[in-house]
Amino acid sequence: MTITSNPTPTLLLVQASPRGEHSISRNLASTFVAQWQATHPGGSVVQRDLAATALPYVTAPWLGASLTPADQHTPAMKAELQLSDALVAELLAADHIAISTPVYNYNVPAHLKAWVDHIVRKGLTLGATGEGLVRGKRATLLIASGGVYTEGSPIRERDIASTYLRLILKVIGMEDVTVVAAGGTKAVDLGQQPRGEFLQGFVPAVVQAAAA
Repeated sequence: MTITSNPTPTLLLVQASPRGEHSISRNLASTFVAQWQATHPGGSVVQRDLAATALPYVTAPWLGASLTPADQHTPAMKAELQLSDALVAELLAADHIAISTPVYNYNVPAHLKAWVDHIVRKGLTLGATGEGLVRGKRATLLIASGGVYTEGSPIRERDIASTYLRLILKVIGMEDVTVVAAGGTKAVDLGQQPRGEFLQGFVPAVVQAAAA
C-alpha cells in the first residue's frame, strides 16, 4: 500500500490483475491515475494491490467477529477483523474509488470478490437495516475482458462483472459509477494487435473518467 503525503482529496485504486505490466487493466489504471493526479494536484493516491495482498476468504471465525458488536470484541475477534478494518478505512477515507480488474469466466477474480466480502460490513458500510453508508463518493470501474459485452454485443447478457460491481457499490451507497469496459483483449493475447495500440482506443474514456 502506497500513500502520498497530502491527505485530501484521496483516490483509492484497487487493482486485481496478477499480470503486472502485461495487464490491460493495470495499464488503464496507470493512465487513470496520471490524469487524476493532473486534475487534483493536491490529492493523494492509496493503492491496494489485491494480487499482492493475499486476502483470506471469509471463514466462520471472521463471520462471528463481524456480526458481533465492536464493544464486545475479544482480542481474537479484533485480530480476525484487522485487515478487513484496514480495507474499510481505506474505502471510507477516499473521495474517488477506482477498481481495475480483468474478467475471468465472465466475472471478477476471486481476490476481488474477497475484497468485496471484507468491505461490505454491517455498522461500517451498511446500516442496521441494510442501507448503504458510503455516500458522496465517485467510483470508476476499469475492466478488461477477452469478450466484448457492451451495448449491442450478441453476448451482452454475459456482462456479469460490471453488473456485479455496480450492484455492490450501490448496496453500500455509491451510485455515481463510471465504467470503462476494455473488451476484446484476446486480440492482444493472441498477438493480433499490439498492446499499446489496443490501449490507445480507451484513453479518451479513461481520461474523461479521471478528470470529472
